[in-house]
Amino acid sequence: MNRMVTPMRSSNTRRRNEMMRLLVTSFAGVVLGIFLGVSFPTLSFTKLNLPSNLFGLIDLSFIEDKYSGLSTQDLLNAWSSLRSHRGNSHKHNDTKIWVPSNPRGAERLPPGITASESDLYPRRLWGLPREDLIIKPRYLVSFAVGYEQKNNIDAAVKKFSENFTFMLFHYDGRTSEWDDLEWSKRAIHVSTRKQTKWWYAKRFLHPDIVAPYDYIFIWDEDLGLENFDAEEYIKLVQKHGLDISQPGVASNIELAWRMAKRRNDTEVHKETEERPGWCTDPHLPPCAAFVEIMAPVFSREAWRCVWYMIQNDLVHGWGLDLALRKCVEPAHEKIGVVDSQWIVHQTVPSLGDQGQAEQGKAPWEGVRERCKREWTMFKERMAAAEKDYYKAKGIDPLNSTSH
Repeated sequence: MNRMVTPMRSSNTRRRNEMMRLLVTSFAGVVLGIFLGVSFPTLSFTKLNLPSNLFGLIDLSFIEDKYSGLSTQDLLNAWSSLRSHRGNSHKHNDTKIWVPSNPRGAERLPPGITASESDLYPRRLWGLPREDLIIKPRYLVSFAVGYEQKNNIDAAVKKFSENFTFMLFHYDGRTSEWDDLEWSKRAIHVSTRKQTKWWYAKRFLHPDIVAPYDYIFIWDEDLGLENFDAEEYIKLVQKHGLDISQPGVASNIELAWRMAKRRNDTEVHKETEERPGWCTDPHLPPCAAFVEIMAPVFSREAWRCVWYMIQNDLVHGWGLDLALRKCVEPAHEKIGVVDSQWIVHQTVPSLGDQGQAEQGKAPWEGVRERCKREWTMFKERMAAAEKDYYKAKGIDPLNSTSH
């Protein structure tokens, strides 16, 4: 009898021990689950390094998109419903558009609808868009103007054909007073008081806006164009392969830069002799690869480079002319002065009068001081930028023939 009881007691003891272990294990699991739930209220499956076959039937990207921010328990409860979305999720992802080659910010658009460039062509408010433009001007001419120079600008505009779009930058705010001029009704007028043409150009002549134009003229208002024909000028620029140019300046007095002075014996010149010591290299400014900022003309390709070189806060453009060579290659061949189409600089200090009298100085004196200061600042910025570039590349510019 005793032999029969012992095995039964032993069996019951084992059951109790197994039951106890099960209860302890379950309790520990519950505690651990609560701890994890409190410590990690949200769960990102895509960031967990789990075996690929563990959630083979679950679209983890769908979970992240649809259930991001939900608690772990909510995600666990949603697992069963996700299986039915697996096929649809893949179809949804396949139809998402992402084109890295599109302009920045437009990657989600199909390339066929992306308009990366614009123009300055006025459009009608009626009819068919394709019938809006009878002619598409190929060139753009812009002037920074004040009302006092209205008659001079009116005479200048007559030297440009219908192949040109006219754009006036009004630094005095007087725009409506030009309405009596017929061409002015077709022109683009932009007005912000007391600003220079380079301030305007940086903000309103972005290369993607003026892309339809083969050449862009950015001119002062005090130029005499009696001996100038814009269409003939374009022909000469193309004939001589000039990407950056200006008309020769006729003057009976010494000009600031001899390169700009008109010659009587040639159509175009690309180099000159300057004052002793001014030119360290006959192919470098101001003896070559140089035009003034008074009446420059840029090809589309050259302007795309020059626009990026214009500094937002250096509004007078001083020093820019000496750096234009960085935008074309070889600069001493692609920059020049057109002598057979020439202009007269009338030297009207109208923009100087837009300054402000300070510390006993006339308005124009403050403007001139700002111009000189900007010239120094531009040179310093360019030198620092080039130094940083060459340093990053491990290049010694003193030993580089391309610098």
